[in-house]
Amino acid sequence: MDIESELKLQAYLDGELPEAEARAVKVWLDKEPGAAELLTELRQTGVALAGFESAIRVPESREFYWSKIAREIERLERVEPRNTEVPWLVRLQRMLMPATALALLVMGGLMALRSELPKTDEMETAMTDSGAFTYRDYDAGTTLIWLSYPSDNEVAKAAPAATLQ
Repeated sequence: MDIESELKLQAYLDGELPEAEARAVKVWLDKEPGAAELLTELRQTGVALAGFESAIRVPESREFYWSKIAREIERLERVEPRNTEVPWLVRLQRMLMPATALALLVMGGLMALRSELPKTDEMETAMTDSGAFTYRDYDAGTTLIWLSYPSDNEVAKAAPAATLQ
């Protein structure tokens, strides 16, 4: 049995059908035992509910009682406006977090670029006037130490070498 048939039975029980439809439903009830059982169940449910409703009485009139319920529902549904003021510390944090993330990304990118760049050749001295130079070639994996002895200044001051004549 579909919903339309069940609703038609309920309307028949409540006396809401026109006379022609009511006669058609009565004929249908005689032919269909399931429909007759449903009608009996609907009648019994109606009797049970009718007895239950008489025991409950509301102290106010029906309209006033339901208007109180409607007002309470509306009051609960209203949204209270939230305090939109944000503390200064939270605002500062909201600003600094993206800036910090951006700075970290830039620093990471620069470090990655620096490690990708080829290392240049270096030249260093231990002391400013030691006369020794160190040359490192990272690509070739070599280190060259240049010792200049006697220093250029000492050679210039020395006496000229004797000739064989």
